[in-house]
Amino acid sequence: MKQTRTIVVGGRTVELETGRIARQASGAVVVRQDRTTLLVTAVAAPEPRAEAAFFPLTVDYRELTAAAGRIPGGYLKREGRPSDHEVLVSRLVDRSIRPLFPDGFRNEVQVVATVLAAEPDADPVPLALLGAAAALHLSDIPFGGPCGGVTVARAGGALVVLPTRSEREQADLHLTVAVGPDGLIMVEGTAREVPETAVLDALECAEAAVRPFCAALEEWRAVAGKTKMPLAPAPAADPVLGEVGERYGGAVREALLADVAKQARRRRLQAIREEAVGALAGDDEARAAAVAQAVDELVSRQVRGLVLREGRRIGGRGPEEIRDIWAEAGWLATNHGSAIFSRGETQALVSCTLGMAEDEMREDRLFGSVASRFMLHYNFPPYSVGEVRALRGPGRREIGHGNLARRALEPVLPAFADFPYTIRLVSSITESNGSSSMATVCGASLALMDAGVPIRAPVAGIAMGLIGGTEGTAVLSDILGDEDHLGDMDFKVTGTATGITALQMDNKIGGLERAVLERALDQARRGRLFVLERMAAVLAAPRAELPPQAPRVLALVIRPERIGELIGPKGAVIQEIQQATDTRISVDDAGQVLIYSTSGEAAARARRRVHWVAGDPEVGKLYQGTVVSTHNFGAFIRFLGNTEGLCHISELGEGRVAETTDVVKVGDEVVVCVKGVTDQGKLSLSLRAARDCRAEDVIRPD
Repeated sequence: MKQTRTIVVGGRTVELETGRIARQASGAVVVRQDRTTLLVTAVAAPEPRAEAAFFPLTVDYRELTAAAGRIPGGYLKREGRPSDHEVLVSRLVDRSIRPLFPDGFRNEVQVVATVLAAEPDADPVPLALLGAAAALHLSDIPFGGPCGGVTVARAGGALVVLPTRSEREQADLHLTVAVGPDGLIMVEGTAREVPETAVLDALECAEAAVRPFCAALEEWRAVAGKTKMPLAPAPAADPVLGEVGERYGGAVREALLADVAKQARRRRLQAIREEAVGALAGDDEARAAAVAQAVDELVSRQVRGLVLREGRRIGGRGPEEIRDIWAEAGWLATNHGSAIFSRGETQALVSCTLGMAEDEMREDRLFGSVASRFMLHYNFPPYSVGEVRALRGPGRREIGHGNLARRALEPVLPAFADFPYTIRLVSSITESNGSSSMATVCGASLALMDAGVPIRAPVAGIAMGLIGGTEGTAVLSDILGDEDHLGDMDFKVTGTATGITALQMDNKIGGLERAVLERALDQARRGRLFVLERMAAVLAAPRAELPPQAPRVLALVIRPERIGELIGPKGAVIQEIQQATDTRISVDDAGQVLIYSTSGEAAARARRRVHWVAGDPEVGKLYQGTVVSTHNFGAFIRFLGNTEGLCHISELGEGRVAETTDVVKVGDEVVVCVKGVTDQGKLSLSLRAARDCRAEDVIRPD
């Protein structure tokens, strides 16, 4: 039976419907804001996946082009593999709901959010968050809701919940925030060097906007919700944990504090695990698994206890201590820009390539193709963590990390009009032990400056962690991979010395007080400034000149109606100019022509050719031309491609000229000066004014 709810979220009206569409799913909700409509479904497998070491959740967000009244491009004319945008939204939804599933729940769950209708100015992303929260809360799937998510933008100094596309474009801060019963769960955002207080205010605004939605969802569940499937009872506490702690607690503590190197520490812990299994389990396989799990639990407790009780971390670091940093810029000889950034056992190798306007990346989106002139691609090869694994295309994690680093750097890039290049950064993680996306941000900033890209300021990033317990709460700077895995929060913050440019937070404990957030952001700011100092010692500002191997750009503007003459039939003219001058040329619909070449002389030659084919004559300039016809009143002369003008008989030479053919004949090559434009709009030329000209002053075809 159809059930509906209308809820006001941050001043916007959101409609929810269930019971009529996708009724065989465990939970299904249709979400509407104005005319934008999404169907969000949740399905759980009836039996747990026994071999699953973690909760098997899959989230898929898809945008049907029919929602925007379009037919997909390409040969097949149907939706294909998910775009990067769809992958990123899928990750947002996943991170918003994953922490709320009960521990030990191992049934496969799939959440699918499909955009069915969309208005051009709408944003379907927060509707996917709200729909996923509603579908799960109303379903029979065990879920610790209610929860919800919204987007918040600061435009003109005012905070707007569920902003439109135009409002987002004007904003200097844009956050996507998920809120659960106990507070913030997930944050993803981009900013234009805003202060920490602005972020805190936006987070509070988002949380206040989601609370009424959660309350309404809880009320709706009493009417339209299904009975939750029973959970398997939690296993009784195994006394082996206490025995393992008594016998091996000291050895685990020593291994955690003594070994900074990840692989060495893991070998020592593995040796302890094997010894414990041999001593306490023998040949009993079930007992062996329980002992191994007890050792892992002991490691977790030791890590957390050391931090909370002694202020000591893995390897003996203090809570705010940042690992050793070293970096180098320009260490690859043939790249346009390059850098290597190493922090502890995390290392990013980043290259920067400058291309022409036509090298931009185009991605098919809901309302058409979107062009990107700045790309950052993140690679995570298996050797970076000492593993053997087949190399495949980028996974969701790689796409997400690359997007975070891209958003961190985008606010400091120059405008295309000031720096007319397409920029591609490639980060290859050569070692990884936590914060590889933040190492990418630092290495990419150095690579941009090494390439001579005039960024407004260097950007650095740092990953923060949180460990809480009865002994208090500790905020950790520059977390290791194990601290991320065993801790309660992963909070990545990037920015310049002035303010924040991007942030990402995943909270595993359900809620964070403002005081803890303030502390984490302030500690992140201090850490960011520390890293920026280390980067400045390597390269403090963009290099004054582009490297010799980077293309130079010459720009000129032609009238839009002459673009066809420059391109020629099937591109023949522009291709001939490029081949003859060894350059690359792009022209946009407004008539701006950009010429790229590593040779200044070649670019200048191409510029002359472009001007000759499609440029406009200038009064007072001298041009080489060809006589195309003669008459008793003068000669018509063609120059600058197909441009023609009249040289009156009185301008053919000094004194009186009896016949035009006494001076010029059809086919003659002559030099003319442009005198002006007649009342009839015709060009007036003069041979007489060009008689004593210098050869270097004449504009020729090449």
